[in-house]
Amino acid sequence: MSFYKHMYSPKLLELFRNPKNVGEIPDADVKVTEGSLACGDMITIFMKIDEKTRRIEDIKFLSYGCAANIATTSIMTEMVKGKTLEEAKRLTFKDVAEALGELPPVKMHCAVLSIDGLRSAIRKYEEERGLIEVPELDESFVRSRLRRIMNPKAGRDIVSTGIVESIRVDNGKVEITLNLSEDDEFKDYLEEEIHERLDRLPNVKEVKINLVESVKKDGYDP
Repeated sequence: MSFYKHMYSPKLLELFRNPKNVGEIPDADVKVTEGSLACGDMITIFMKIDEKTRRIEDIKFLSYGCAANIATTSIMTEMVKGKTLEEAKRLTFKDVAEALGELPPVKMHCAVLSIDGLRSAIRKYEEERGLIEVPELDESFVRSRLRRIMNPKAGRDIVSTGIVESIRVDNGKVEITLNLSEDDEFKDYLEEEIHERLDRLPNVKEVKINLVESVKKDGYDP
């Protein structure tokens, strides 16, 4: 522990040992996952938002990462709870780092990830409720959304690592073919993430996922 005391501030260590707002919100208005297990840092954010005031009533998180990952996400949730979405949008990774007293440069990406998760959750909530304009539903838009989903075995997104075989969009119906076997250990996770990213968008009527096995993918051995 002496190494961590030298590397981390007392505030960070306290939030690592006793993090605030850890857990899930079963009836969350929005849920997003950011980061990558392969890279060692991933978070899932859950939020309840007042529909009239657009104020964050509750926010919780799950962390799959290091002490800094847990502490930065914990303090971020404390900083935005009770704030409006517009107020929360103004929070930066530098604000998070400063609130911890000190964050080693090598761990600054954890503060960035906490803000990425927050902003992704807010954007998803606003898009699903028509509060902001959603781009035209086409292959390019769907592909951009899928780039936010990590290939757990490669640490990069499922588009650049070849998991996404093809995308078809027709009158609000999205058909995605994945280069994945039925018995792949991450099949359920990836399918769930795709539905989380697309299903509730106002211009999406249906999302269908097909599985095929073809050539070797980056990070996978069919």
